[in-house]
Amino acid sequence: MRLPAWARRAMALLPALFLGLFANLFLALPAAQAAEQAADASAAAATDDEAVVTVFDRPIAVFRAPLFGLSPAARASRTQGAIRELLARGGPGVVTAQKEPQGNVVLIDGALALILTQQDVDTVRRETLDAATQASVAALTNAIAETREARDRGKLLRALGFSALATLLFLLAAWGVLRARNALAARTGRLLEHAAERARLDQQPLWEATRAHAFGSWLVRSIAWLLLALLSYQWLVFVLQQFPATRVRGEQMGDFVLALLEDIGAGAVRALPDLIVAGVIFLLARALIVTLRPLFDRVEQGDASTAWLDRDMARPTRRLVSVAIWLFAIVMAYPYLPGSQSEAFKGMSVLVGLMITLGGSSLIGQGFSGLILMYSRVLRPGEFVRIGDQQGTVVELGTFTTRIRTGLGQEVTLPNSSILGQTTINYSRTVRGQGYILDTTLTIGYDTPWREVQAILLEAARRTEGVRADDPAPRVIQTALTDYAVEYRLVCHATPERPQARAEVMHALHANVLDVFNEHGVQIMSPHYEADPEQPKIVGAGHPYAAPARRPATEGAAAEGPAETIPVRPPSTAARPPAAP
Repeated sequence: MRLPAWARRAMALLPALFLGLFANLFLALPAAQAAEQAADASAAAATDDEAVVTVFDRPIAVFRAPLFGLSPAARASRTQGAIRELLARGGPGVVTAQKEPQGNVVLIDGALALILTQQDVDTVRRETLDAATQASVAALTNAIAETREARDRGKLLRALGFSALATLLFLLAAWGVLRARNALAARTGRLLEHAAERARLDQQPLWEATRAHAFGSWLVRSIAWLLLALLSYQWLVFVLQQFPATRVRGEQMGDFVLALLEDIGAGAVRALPDLIVAGVIFLLARALIVTLRPLFDRVEQGDASTAWLDRDMARPTRRLVSVAIWLFAIVMAYPYLPGSQSEAFKGMSVLVGLMITLGGSSLIGQGFSGLILMYSRVLRPGEFVRIGDQQGTVVELGTFTTRIRTGLGQEVTLPNSSILGQTTINYSRTVRGQGYILDTTLTIGYDTPWREVQAILLEAARRTEGVRADDPAPRVIQTALTDYAVEYRLVCHATPERPQARAEVMHALHANVLDVFNEHGVQIMSPHYEADPEQPKIVGAGHPYAAPARRPATEGAAAEGPAETIPVRPPSTAARPPAAP
């Protein structure tokens, strides 16, 4: 098995590393001892009420009261100096304790090391003087052993050997993790890629295969880096515990991980009953949604209907009911969630609420506008509408936006709030079933019989493919009598199969209007005058039913006689004021 380049470089650096450590131990030992004394001299951490005596960063005793006129900090400093001098003498380093009138005295080889009084006891923890003395004796004994170990070159070499062996094992383990990471990342990516290709909904993939492959590789690499971090941490803890000067730090790091795992486990056990209650609440909410699902499915499929729910409203109502049930379940389960009473959780809740208040007003307004459009039934998918300057077929009526497709095939997205603020014309509501209304307007002069214009427009509608011939039939409305022309509006109904067919039907209708008017010699134009014409612009006698208009059957007898004339009453002069002289 061949090691990678980085591992070979690391192995090449190991001899130099250990050679440097060996030289530092044997050639710079006096400097290390001086640094140790300086560190011990500054290790007496003091506050206003207490001071801690430490040796090799290991706490020995805590002074909480003055003695012989010395403050706790001064007592700690003098005690550390006395312990340093006693350790410098050599000797067996036997630690004993005896009671004196002032308190319990701790001795090293029969010499005074420190004194603990009743005032030094931690009364909050209900500690006794004897218990505090025994703890100090044990800690001092351990510190003396570590001090001697730090001066023993043989033990230092053994610690160095164990550290080297641990480093070698760590490098091999890291190399194995990295090697396995590459293999597992490729294999997991391929498995997820094949699974993504097989997972389909309506013949469409639920997940892109490339994204599934990337996610699998990322997952394996993340686990590998986590394992490397754990291995590095354990290696560092082991190496620090091998040397007396860093053993306390190593023990603290190891105790930190154990304490963290213990806290997590204890918290999980304490939170287990609350989690069960929250789980039951969520299961009940899920069961209620599943119970209501068949009702909404039947209404949506048209198999059932109610007075308050129809087929178009089944889907949005289902979503609203589901959201309401889940929100109620979250509110009920919130007190039982782990960490819900913590300050961090409360602060996050306040932050989320503030973000929704400041940035979600427009979003909430759009959502309520969508609900108003849905439940007021202003629009429905498939209907042809005009909204402001846009007209087309409604493709989707969403919660926040509405999409319509114009006659040119363009898809326009409109915010629901803007729809509520504009006039909406629905061309599909008066049509039975699917479809919409077609209408076109034109003006013809007064000298063209209106019956002829009406017949021409109806003939153009009958020729147009896609326009209903009956039920309802096309009709012509004279909408206005303007100064120079009569305004006609042709209204008919169409039932297209595609959203863009309205533009095609309008094109065909206008083409047929032009053709029929040309066939009958009628000009499509609106005259405008600058002076009175020589001949009055009226329909000539005998031409009220010019082709293609037909005389009604009830007027058949009158058709054989002369054309009917309408008497014109002369203007009255009775009420006319006299002319001025």
